[in-house]
Amino acid sequence: MKMRVLIGGGSGFVGRELIRLLRAKGHEVTVISRQPGPGRITWVELESSGLPPCEGAVNLAGENLMNPLRWWNESYKKDLFSSRIDTTRTLAQSIAASSSPPQNWVLVSGVACYKPSLTVEYTEDSEWTPYDLLSKLVKEWEASALLPENVAKTTKQFIIRPGAVLGRDGGAMKQMLLPFWLGLGGTLGSGSQPFPWIHVTDLAEMIVHALETPGDEPPPSPQVFNGVAPALNTNYEFTKALGQVLRRPTVIPVPGFVMNALLGSERAVVLTQGQKVIPKKTQEAGFQYKYPDLTSALKEIVGS
Repeated sequence: MKMRVLIGGGSGFVGRELIRLLRAKGHEVTVISRQPGPGRITWVELESSGLPPCEGAVNLAGENLMNPLRWWNESYKKDLFSSRIDTTRTLAQSIAASSSPPQNWVLVSGVACYKPSLTVEYTEDSEWTPYDLLSKLVKEWEASALLPENVAKTTKQFIIRPGAVLGRDGGAMKQMLLPFWLGLGGTLGSGSQPFPWIHVTDLAEMIVHALETPGDEPPPSPQVFNGVAPALNTNYEFTKALGQVLRRPTVIPVPGFVMNALLGSERAVVLTQGQKVIPKKTQEAGFQYKYPDLTSALKEIVGS
């Protein structure tokens, strides 16, 4: 069935892939953007005029955590929070105020809620409490998406928590490919840390899967899905696999203190530490991965 889908942050790396998939399936897409244009509305218009008619809504908006052009300081941290929380709250409030709210509402957050560990395995049911800046961000971000009880009776709520999103046109790979091509790629920190990841096409398919969920009676709280590939890899395994696919050496490790100096320790933690994240509910929901392992994902990305 054809859907009208509203996407916050649709011009970003994941948004572009999601729009491509939705349009290929015959769905109609409207992007909420800072700039007006064809097929778009602005965040200001959304607040003033309300939610346009739609069967599905998604929020992907947020300042890029790994923006190499932004120094790690208070103003950047403030932007990380406000760009995610304010847009999510605006969309949730517009859904709540709509006379015909969408059937499905999807927020894409992140696995930073789970505390890094070499041994603990996290599923969607794992209890967690904020322990640092980024987990506090996820807590506030997901809370801002919650719909009032009366609206949650008709609109299904989904939260997808992706790991590192891998793809040709953006995300982590964009900055990694050049040093690896030059033979300067290496493990980050110890290399033994878990590296939860997902191919951008699988993440976009997962969002579509949630949007196309039929509208029987929704559960009162959001359904959470870990947006990660089922393969449990370490940073060392990722580094070696990428080196093999590119046929380049991977002998130059980047020490943790260098990462901290370049990115700021609160941000570097995403790369120098990691979590074993299991997509238990994702697989139970019948989701089929196109790229379940690193080799298939990396071969698609580097085109070999």
